[in-house]
Amino acid sequence: MMEMLGNILLFGMPGGPEWLIIILFVIIFFGAKKIPELARGLGKGIREFKDATKGVKDEIEEGIKSTDKEVKKATED
Repeated sequence: MMEMLGNILLFGMPGGPEWLIIILFVIIFFGAKKIPELARGLGKGIREFKDATKGVKDEIEEGIKSTDKEVKKATED
């Protein structure tokens, strides 16, 4: 198991045959009817993560802008 993980990390992402095995495993393990539901859940999770990171980025940028305004105001006085 660790050797396989080491190979993936060493050589990058899995290729064609590896993806085929992964897809077959998912179909067998979850069933074909559950795959769209899993994909929707994954999509929602990714969207929420992007929204959260955007929110953090916006807060940081607002903090920088307000700090710049305070510095300019202090140097003017």
